[in-house]
This record gives sequence, structure tokens and C-alpha cells, in this order.
Amino acid sequence: MTLEQIQRRRMHGLYLSRGCDDIVTLSRELMGMHCWFHRNVVFSAIIRGADITGWKDALTKTWLYRGTLHGVAFDDLPTLLALHSDNSYLAEYMGEDTLSAIADDVIALMEDGVFSRIEMRRIFADRYDQKIIDIALSPWGGIFVQLARQGRVAFRDMTSRDFDLIAAEPVHTQEDVLPELLRRYFKAYGPATIADAAYFLGLVWKFDKKRFADINLDDLARFEIGKDTYYYYDDKAEMADIPEITLLSGFDPLIVSYVERSAVLPAEYKKAVILSSGICLPTIAVNGRVAGLWNIKKDEPVVTFFEQPEKRLEDAAYDMVCKIIRQTVSIIKAK
Repeated sequence: MTLEQIQRRRMHGLYLSRGCDDIVTLSRELMGMHCWFHRNVVFSAIIRGADITGWKDALTKTWLYRGTLHGVAFDDLPTLLALHSDNSYLAEYMGEDTLSAIADDVIALMEDGVFSRIEMRRIFADRYDQKIIDIALSPWGGIFVQLARQGRVAFRDMTSRDFDLIAAEPVHTQEDVLPELLRRYFKAYGPATIADAAYFLGLVWKFDKKRFADINLDDLARFEIGKDTYYYYDDKAEMADIPEITLLSGFDPLIVSYVERSAVLPAEYKKAVILSSGICLPTIAVNGRVAGLWNIKKDEPVVTFFEQPEKRLEDAAYDMVCKIIRQTVSIIKAK
């Protein structure tokens, strides 16, 4: 399979050369939609043809793979969370007993209607050391990351910074759900390698080829390039050609879901697209390869190509961004 054929299949699987009408279905197919910035979920959905009506409550915002925020179909949470429900970076800072006590206290306060971190800080001042409080109630998540991974809390909606109690606790182990999630990954993101899947699922530090080799993937099609085996789901679907021009959202799955990105992101543009902070900017792809950036600033389209394109491509990208603005006038301003 050529690189062009690989890209064609990936763009088909990721709904970049076809449409997906429903944002919940889209999120389920993509195994969550990256939302470090919530407007990227809206951009990604519109680019893929999904209706964004009621999107703030249609998906659940929580932490998933690689410790990043995603918008997820609620009924998918128990399965997706099972991969990392037992992980917590906080244990090394405060010990298991203190961590468990704070978690119980937070849940109890939320059950009593206290959702403000400021109020929790005031209440905890008489119970815990200030350093422990700063870690547990960190603006980056703190204890709420652990509780979210356990399926006990999630953000109130896609734009909120407050949390609500939920009941989405994983009922299976990581080993139980991994075979299913591998197949789902290869169906949407394939052709891809086991290393790609391990990276996407946040298992890169636990990557053990033998462990993955024990999972039966005989129902998937495969081919080899060098020493790498690529897997994909061959449903014989008719696939469209790679679009001549495509807008990609910030943290678009076509860019951030693979170990090797050069097929879509040329090395010379990587630093312009993925900042030192880890932020991945919205991009413009020409024939499936990143060729520029786009954005919306003060309700105005911003289109920048790395090299001067044909005017018709520049005009097409500009028109696409204008269309997104018309569909998201109020949403991109949401706090």
C-alpha cells in the first residue's frame, strides 16, 4: 500500500473525505474528540459535517488518553476510562492514604452541593497542609483528574470549568477492554501500527510488543512496510479521493494520533504547527499534507500558507473559515 493509499484510508476513517451527521456518533467513532480548547471540538465537528446543535451537553468533557481532555459520548466512558482508571500522578506527592481521604472529602462536598474549588480550599484549610491543598486542587485538575478517570466526576458541560458528579465507573479491567479498543482504533485510524495504537491509548510507557502480540487481530487486514505491520479494517467501503484542500482542527486526530506524522505534517512545518507548549494549531492541508494555518480572531478569518499557493486554494481556504465563523458566531465566544 502506498503512502497516498494509507492517507486516503485514514481520511476516510476520520471523516475528512466523507461526512458524519451526528456529533455523538462522531465522538464515538473517533473514541473521543480532543478538547484542550473546547472550540476545537466544534471546529472538528463542523469540518466533518456534524450537526453541533446542543453540543455543550451532547458530549461529556473529561480526561482520557495521555492525560488530555476529550469530549466523549457518555455511554462510552466506562469502556474508555478502564484503560487508566487505576492511575494517579498524585500518589507520589501525598501518599495513598491522604489521596484517598481528599478524594472522599471532595465527593462528600459535591454531594452537599459544594462545587467551587475556592470554597473547597477554605474548607480544607483546617484539614490539610497548604502544599497538599495546592496539589489536590490545582487548576490543572489535581484530584479531579483521578476522580474523572474513575468515572465519578466530569466537567459540567463542554465549556464549563466546574464539575458534576457522574456514575460512569469502569466495570472491566484494562486487559478486558484493550482488544475491543484496539479494533476500534484500527477501524477509525487505520492503517496504523501497534505502536501508533499504544501511543494513542496512552500506553506508550507500558508498551510491550509481546503483550500486544497475544491479542488476536486476525479479523483485521494488514500489510508491512519495512519492519512495521499496519492494521486496518477493510469493509470494502467506497472511499473518496483525498480532498484537494481540507481544514483540520487544533489537535486534529489526523495529526496527533500517530507516532510518525511526516505523512501529513512535513518536518519543516512541525514547529510552526506544534508549539513548544504542546499546543497543536488548526491547519490547512493541501492534498492531505499540512501546508498552512487557519484561525478565527475577533470573528475574522485568518489564513496563512507556509508557501504561496495558487489563489484558488487560498480563496477556498478563506471561504471555508468564513463558513465556520457563520456557524459558530456565539459558540467560539463561550466562556
